[in-house]
Amino acid sequence: MKLFPAEKILINQNKIDKIESLLKSVLRLVIYSRAHMADDILDTYLTSIIDLNQLVAIKNAQMEAQDEEEAEEYLVNLKTSIEFIAEEINEGHNFERELQLFQLLRIISPETNARHPNKYRQTDVMVGGHLCPEPYLIPGLMSELFFQMSTIPNPIVRSIYMHHEMIRIHPFADGNGRATRIAKNWILMFALYPPIFIDSAINKSDYISILSQSFKELKDNPVELNMGFKLFFEQQLNIIQESIILLHDKINSIGIKRSLNENGI
Repeated sequence: MKLFPAEKILINQNKIDKIESLLKSVLRLVIYSRAHMADDILDTYLTSIIDLNQLVAIKNAQMEAQDEEEAEEYLVNLKTSIEFIAEEINEGHNFERELQLFQLLRIISPETNARHPNKYRQTDVMVGGHLCPEPYLIPGLMSELFFQMSTIPNPIVRSIYMHHEMIRIHPFADGNGRATRIAKNWILMFALYPPIFIDSAINKSDYISILSQSFKELKDNPVELNMGFKLFFEQQLNIIQESIILLHDKINSIGIKRSLNENGI
């Protein structure tokens, strides 16, 4: 397997510019309105995580074994991972090293780390119709992935590229989707974008379908930009844009309620 060359990514600059404009509207709201506080944003991140019933529905729609107890544990781990990322960002740490990936795996998928502590997978695995690289190739591919990421200046593009290629490598015995998505959120949050989550069974179905299409096309043409890859990038840009719009609405609602309370209304 060859990683897709980062320099061949085509960027939808109009969409990136729109996302930047939306993000600035959120920051203006918090900075220049006395009805808001800085921790309103972090509090919103921690309370915007999908609820238990929604998560179980998403898992069931994909025929994944997940009862309420397992889902509840996952949501606790997800919140803990966001808090961990916030602490790391406060120390000035971006997501840039493999060690950080294993730190995230221990939080978001502790059962995987317990079975295979601090190790990449040692067995072959197939995801959909995609045969993931053999175990002996994983360390080299992961090192190459982090190098490729370091060449991408835009954090949005870097996070989506990392997401696509890490799922294609599938480095762990389990918990790959969880670890990859939370790592992507670290990159986004460091650059002040909100974390994003799959919020419906429909979105997850589309996500899986588009990735499968891209992986299949890359098998035949490993260094050519394909339609599945383009669709995945566009889907992720749309999700980031929607997340910022929702964040603005939630932050604005907090400010309105606080102003009403202060005025005794």
